[in-house]
Amino acid sequence: MAAASAVTLLAAGCAPVVDVEPAPKANDPRCADVMVYLPETLSGLARRETNSQATAAWGEPSAVVVRCGVDTPSTLATQPCVTANGVDWLAVEGGDHWTLTSYGRTPAVEVLFDPNTVPSSNVLPELAASVERVPAQEECLSTERETDFR
Repeated sequence: MAAASAVTLLAAGCAPVVDVEPAPKANDPRCADVMVYLPETLSGLARRETNSQATAAWGEPSAVVVRCGVDTPSTLATQPCVTANGVDWLAVEGGDHWTLTSYGRTPAVEVLFDPNTVPSSNVLPELAASVERVPAQEECLSTERETDFR
């Protein structure tokens, strides 16, 4: 349900302040660390102000939305796992957007983005330093694609 709200945001996003539904655990102190280290620009898009805790958005309309404090994916997750700059992500490709959720870190970070506007090869490496602020507790056992952009 929360992802549906963010998907609507990706399509609309014309307001000066971006309306993003906070994640259930947005008040986790580790989310504050993630938010402080997020880049001001992401793939050349300027960061915009959001109206909720532990969220961020880039571009106008919003092409990338980040929410910290989403539920940690199950160790039995069946989505493809991608590793970029030492951060594992579970990927769900949608029609007009992708959803990536950090794996093995609590709280988890969710990234929704339009792959037609911003390639994942830019988004994931540019967010890695922020997401690494939450220590990894486990890693994906198999990845479809191992990427290191450092």
